[in-house]
Amino acid sequence: MALTSEVKDELSRLVVTRTCCRKAEVSALLRFGGSIHIIGGQIVIEAEVDAGSTARRLRRDLIEIFNQDSEISMLSGSGVRKGSRYVVRVVNGGEHLARQTGLVDAGGRPIRGLPPAVVNGGVCDAEAAWRGAFLAHGSLTEPGRSCALEVTAPGQESALALVGAARRLGIQAKSREVRGIDRVVIKDGDAIGAMLTRMGAHANVLTWEERRMRREVRATANRLANFDDANLRRSARAAVAAGARVSRALEILGDAVPDHLAEAGKLRLDHKQASLEELGALAQPPMTKDAVAGRIRRLLSTADRRAEELGIPGTEAALADADLDEIED
Repeated sequence: MALTSEVKDELSRLVVTRTCCRKAEVSALLRFGGSIHIIGGQIVIEAEVDAGSTARRLRRDLIEIFNQDSEISMLSGSGVRKGSRYVVRVVNGGEHLARQTGLVDAGGRPIRGLPPAVVNGGVCDAEAAWRGAFLAHGSLTEPGRSCALEVTAPGQESALALVGAARRLGIQAKSREVRGIDRVVIKDGDAIGAMLTRMGAHANVLTWEERRMRREVRATANRLANFDDANLRRSARAAVAAGARVSRALEILGDAVPDHLAEAGKLRLDHKQASLEELGALAQPPMTKDAVAGRIRRLLSTADRRAEELGIPGTEAALADADLDEIED
């Protein structure tokens, strides 16, 4: 998850000047990484994140935008969670902050999707919402066959709202439930690069594209190597099969084989791995590859007719004794 940490570190240092965007980012971060509790009759808002820089960014924005103080505490990793976690907690004024950020509606009930101000906002609000959601519970895997940019959502409605925000940015994201947990996933490589750019991870999108390009080059090279290897195996198999049939044809015809057909057959037996074009160049005088192929075909057909007259196996019978299977290994 090194790439995830690098992206979150860059996003946590991104300078955002527009107040609406900063509000949208905080609202999304609290929605996807936070929770609302009632302790001692008052509302307490907590947000748990995996990076200290994200926690400090959230605390700063709460003070500068909402004039709301908060405290940060660190939870040491244990069990499944090996890394440290950071909790940003708002105790005093939690209810007021919940209304300011749109986490609760006019009736004081927690919202199920994203705040209306984010949903109905501009493109910059959609970008900020994705940035906040990713900082809260996002991950990015290395480029490859199963690459993905993923955000864990607190519920289906919030996941669908984030999918809608991506759609406003012209990026396709999908919502899915995995083992009872709702996730928003972007799997297309171009779409991942576009979303990283939209969120503001300009340095890491270059790293992503570079690693993606290297991976694609290696994959292409491997495919070409496999293709060449398969062609070589097919050619070797065909050469062994042709040699076995020619040898059987010469055996059937014996001294009755015409000289020009015998010459072509001998070339095939003496140079089993050579192409038809190479065999033609070795002939005296030289022949075209079509001439060589034609003579070998006539040699085989002549031998097969003779074998049928004699009531003995033809040239195809030689393939059973040829080591064709070994070429596949």
